[in-house]
Amino acid sequence: MSDGSSSTASTTAAELRALGYLVVPAFVEPHAHLDKAFLAERVPNPSGDLMGAILAMQAARSTITVADTISRAERAALLMVANGTTAIRTHADTTTENGLTSVEALIEVRERLRDLVDIQVVALSGWPFLGLAGAEARALLGEAIAMGVDVVGGCPHLESDPAAANDALLSIAAAAGLPVDLHTDETLDPAKLAVADLAERVVRTGFANTVTASHCVSLGVQTQARQQEVAESIAAAGIHVVALPQTNLFLQGRSHAQATPRGLTAVRVLRQAGVCVAAGADNMQDPFNPVGRGDPLETAGLMMLVAHLLADEALDTITSAGRTLMHIATSAGQAQDDFVAIDAASVREAIAFGPPGRIVVRRGQVIDTTGFADVHSDVHSDVHSTTVRRRSERASG
Repeated sequence: MSDGSSSTASTTAAELRALGYLVVPAFVEPHAHLDKAFLAERVPNPSGDLMGAILAMQAARSTITVADTISRAERAALLMVANGTTAIRTHADTTTENGLTSVEALIEVRERLRDLVDIQVVALSGWPFLGLAGAEARALLGEAIAMGVDVVGGCPHLESDPAAANDALLSIAAAAGLPVDLHTDETLDPAKLAVADLAERVVRTGFANTVTASHCVSLGVQTQARQQEVAESIAAAGIHVVALPQTNLFLQGRSHAQATPRGLTAVRVLRQAGVCVAAGADNMQDPFNPVGRGDPLETAGLMMLVAHLLADEALDTITSAGRTLMHIATSAGQAQDDFVAIDAASVREAIAFGPPGRIVVRRGQVIDTTGFADVHSDVHSDVHSTTVRRRSERASG
């Protein structure tokens, strides 16, 4: 499989607009699980819920090697790049069943694709994480940090004491000088709201690095007054939130036969409070989500339908918001030099159609995606060539 390359020829947004393209900032995938991508056929999840997916992965761990994970993760990352993504944050299972297999694989993919895409690897600690039972999980997290992961992660809401888990993970990250990205309240149980403690704790401890709370599903089922209160606390703490509509719509709400809840955080309340809210696809064609095309425009469409955002607001969740939480918004002028040109007349139309044949520009250089044809089903190079020729003919005639 080719890992592609960046063209030596620079292309400006103005030049592409002159050809009739819609030019928007390059996409960001702020929450992926590249280590699990494309396991849907090999690791079925008959129950379709979160615990069913977790147990299915645990049972299949012995069949998954580092080489296998590298191959699938690289395929998924290249698919995202071909669709216009130039930054990915991916979680790597750091559990007693999985050891450091995913960390090793995703660090390798990060380095292989460094010239194409910025990849941040989050060490996703397993549970239990606290006490004697969590000693091995904490040791694995320490080893992952020593290996060079970019972010500390975990699942406090799965612990018997989520507040203590928040404290432990923040303390470890502070000692390592790393940001934190936690799977937070991935449940529709209104009694579980660890994000409220997280916000208070970040302020109280003066945690110096970026904090991201991913999922925050239970916030969406709180009363409006409680949503507002917690959202303001999250904003005051400077915590970023990642909404993950695709996977959470699949996993959540299965026990609610009537008026099934949406399985999404309180996006509009959070945004109104001033919280930076990004959106991601989460899993892609694995036990946690059997579908997904590695296209952030698919996520943006769901943010319009499920979170009731306008098209430009939805675009923000897959572009600038993601760059803010990944702390790459202003790195080396990337905000100006990373963009994607789409054959569409408007942002709404781009989200609706998800047109193929996109021109991806990273750091001012066109990424040659013609070598990616084997990572997805459409004939990308043919569509790309036809689109460019048609645009050129229109501009000259």
